[in-house]
Amino acid sequence: MNVLAVVVTHNRRELLARCLDHIQLQDGHRPALLVIDNASSDGTVEMLRARGVDFITQENVGSAGGWHRGIQVALKGGYDAAWLMDDDGYPDRAALAALVKAMRPGVACASSVVLREDSRGHFVFPFPRLDAGGLPRIFACPRKISSLGELRKIAGDGTYPFAHLFNGALVSMEAVQSIGNVDRRFFIYGDEVDYFFRLRTVGEVFSVLDAWHFHPDVSGRPYSPIKVYYYVKNAFILHRRYFDFPQLRNGLAILAALGRTAGRNGVREAMSYLFGRNAPIMARAIRRGLGGVPGKDFDE
Repeated sequence: MNVLAVVVTHNRRELLARCLDHIQLQDGHRPALLVIDNASSDGTVEMLRARGVDFITQENVGSAGGWHRGIQVALKGGYDAAWLMDDDGYPDRAALAALVKAMRPGVACASSVVLREDSRGHFVFPFPRLDAGGLPRIFACPRKISSLGELRKIAGDGTYPFAHLFNGALVSMEAVQSIGNVDRRFFIYGDEVDYFFRLRTVGEVFSVLDAWHFHPDVSGRPYSPIKVYYYVKNAFILHRRYFDFPQLRNGLAILAALGRTAGRNGVREAMSYLFGRNAPIMARAIRRGLGGVPGKDFDE
């Protein structure tokens, strides 16, 4: 299989270098490599030139714009699949071989599981428990599967029909030709969910439990106003497009955004989105999310 590994980066030179090292150490498969640089200003370009790595520098169009550009190159280059990942994680050396093995006919995407680099049995992004239609269950207790050991008990064949895309996801170019490219309008947040559901319309999409992608724990990273805005707005759009009980899920998205902000920035900051200086941001996110049109439209 002819694979192009695509890494999207913005101002994470040292983490990017680590990611590139691990891509080049893959067992059994040596993919072509392309970095999409979203206008980094930290010496990333100089590092890539010194390493002789192919890269494209463009304006900072967000993660969605980065994936769109990388997939566009893979299509024009005649690759069979694109292996997509952010700059701050890195693949286990056996990851690509496990994904390629899983890419049988009818598979649109085989994805790695994303494990904490400091606690390798636990997921950075826990998996949802799914209902009969493959949608995350609202009324499950617990709603999430947080460890690889727990998921292995559920996924008897070594795969699970859900994926956190763009953290070691191997996407078939045949599937891309059917559904089109990533929607750049999502900018940040939601692009991966939208593409997951679009890929499912043309083939199987699942995570491979033996394909590991290591990643920093993101649970303590602060939530800025722009992140809260796009998280809420894009969640509303996606719930309407793909999910059952969209109004209920919209309410849960607001609670999740407030809860994450409270945990990472403090309760006072979280409450400012309801009653304080950031309340207009939350109101715009809800209004524009209900409007159903994604786009780069954040304004302070």
